[in-house]
Amino acid sequence: MHHPGPPRFIGVGSTINLAPRDPDPSAEYEWSVGSAPKGSDASVGRDPVEQFTPDVPGTYEIRLDAPDGEHALTVRVFPTSRKPPLPVDDGDDETEGDGGDGGDGSASGVLSSGISGGVSGGVSGGISGGVNGLSGGEAGRSAGEFADVSDDVFHGGAGGRPRLRLDGRIEEEEVVLSATPKPAPGADVPAGGFAVEFLVDDRDPLSDSALTIEGHEARIDRADLPGYSRIHAVAVDPANDTYSVSDAVAIAPTEDGRVVVDRLNEPPAWSRSITLYEIYVRTFADGDEPTFEAITDRLPELAEFGVDCIWLTPVLQNDGFDHGYNITDFFSIADDLGTREEFEAFVDEAHDYGISVLFDLVLNHSAREHEFFRRAKAGDPEYRDWYEWESQEEDAPATYFDWPYIANFNFDNLHVRRHLLDVVDEWAPSVDGFRCDMAWAVPTSFWQEIRDRVKSHDREFLLLDETIPYVPEFHELCFDVHFDTTLYHNLRQIGHGEMPARAVVDAIRQRAETGFPDHAGFLQYMENHDETRFLEECGRPETEAAAGAIFTLPGIPLLYAGQEIGERTRRETISWADTDEELRSHYRALNDLRRERPALGPGGAFEPVEIDAVHDGVVAYAREADGERLVVVLNFAPMPEHVSLPGERVESIDLVSGSDVDTPSGDLRVESVAVVSAENQR
Repeated sequence: MHHPGPPRFIGVGSTINLAPRDPDPSAEYEWSVGSAPKGSDASVGRDPVEQFTPDVPGTYEIRLDAPDGEHALTVRVFPTSRKPPLPVDDGDDETEGDGGDGGDGSASGVLSSGISGGVSGGVSGGISGGVNGLSGGEAGRSAGEFADVSDDVFHGGAGGRPRLRLDGRIEEEEVVLSATPKPAPGADVPAGGFAVEFLVDDRDPLSDSALTIEGHEARIDRADLPGYSRIHAVAVDPANDTYSVSDAVAIAPTEDGRVVVDRLNEPPAWSRSITLYEIYVRTFADGDEPTFEAITDRLPELAEFGVDCIWLTPVLQNDGFDHGYNITDFFSIADDLGTREEFEAFVDEAHDYGISVLFDLVLNHSAREHEFFRRAKAGDPEYRDWYEWESQEEDAPATYFDWPYIANFNFDNLHVRRHLLDVVDEWAPSVDGFRCDMAWAVPTSFWQEIRDRVKSHDREFLLLDETIPYVPEFHELCFDVHFDTTLYHNLRQIGHGEMPARAVVDAIRQRAETGFPDHAGFLQYMENHDETRFLEECGRPETEAAAGAIFTLPGIPLLYAGQEIGERTRRETISWADTDEELRSHYRALNDLRRERPALGPGGAFEPVEIDAVHDGVVAYAREADGERLVVVLNFAPMPEHVSLPGERVESIDLVSGSDVDTPSGDLRVESVAVVSAENQR
């Protein structure tokens, strides 16, 4: 079906991408504005892929005339005129120099973009100083088109954006949908102060008239449910002109007369408690041959350590740079790594050890060595329009940040979309999820199509986005888990002594302040293949404390291969023989504790804890679940600190080290991280 997808929720002046799904590049498609609010002059062009920018608040209906009939798309527009910021150079793999060195690896690029700590306007990391090397419209897409985001994401009203969760239940002969709105942290808005709007998905047979709406609930008579249908909801704060990221459920009647309700934005259950391990495929294994067989040899060690999910950097044919992000053939495994059969054998072996595998999905660009780009540059009319061009006259392809070895795909071309959807179909059945490279540089509507595509075959398929800074709207039927770029940035700044340790707590709070719903998943990392090693840059005590953070804060911890053994090089062959056993034991103890204690897991509540300490490199917080309360104390200071917890009654045994950390004065002596049991305060 060519229907363009779910309803859109945006602000006045924001731009959304319109494209037919599952496109036939040889077919004809035509867009039109079916209905619009009074006073609107907004229009849409006649190309198969278009942009639409609403000019007044209200509800619009956009129509698509396609080979399989006419389709309607509802666009709900809220009153706002604020603009999103540009994306930040993340120091990624396609930079100038060695073909993908990533510069100096500083803080995912956010430091080089003019950030000096703190949060500005609700954006991850607080953007200032613009974006290095981005030429905006000359690159073919404006800033607002990187992700189809609403303006309120970045500059919400007092206290930030509201949040919303939509649940469903069966009550006798009715399906009841309950929306739970929540204010942003610090916002003085009672639950009753929010309006909730419900929208039936235009793709489904359920009619709007079948919903009986009372306040924050919608009811549907089971007799009026004609088949699989999706309902979307959004919370609105009229006083501050802000609105939430939408949530959605699917309602499916079964053959045996039951009705199943599915929360569509909920991450896969298995992903909530994983320890993710990134493997830079060409420098991970011992010896000179970085093959899948050599990587397989280390699976027993990873499984024993507690790793249960692996992210492989790209494994496809490329232009020869070891990072692999400059792809020359999206359907073939790189020759130096092995064959397709050997790749699939590696995945099967990982599964035997209880380890899931994420495939690094690169969709924004190809290498300039790709056959299609070579033909485009040679003037082949069949492929010229596959790419964006900085300068047609000089044959200069558009890229971000002056990356010299890649060329951006043109997503206005249906041939490109068809080709990349075929790439998704090729690899999704072989793996457990995608880590989506440069997600901000691909239209949101395309990610939503990919999500529907992979989830229709495997509801538990995981989608992880690399977006810097993170974007709350990407949890609207796009991705399950998001890189926590704010936490990464703050950990680096704390490690350098340029932020107080309480910035760890600020990072967790900011997830809600920017509008992420509580059910969004976050990847917590202190280094990866784009960054210098934390140990090398910040020091040993700071590294141990940061490790404590990523394993005890609410989220998914990421280890970059070699991090756990004290590897100091970023992309060189890992020196397994030089393992720092003490550091490895520290990581292992943290990982084991997280698995053993539900309070540290996905269901554990999070709460800042008052402390009394001399050094501002100390912070504490509590995690609580199933009647257990644990207090975590992190010490980023270069020396052990005596820490008092005035509001807590705690035991003196550190659950990480097993040591008694009590002192004669009753304080806790904390070297880098301590986790202690506390009296439940509920």
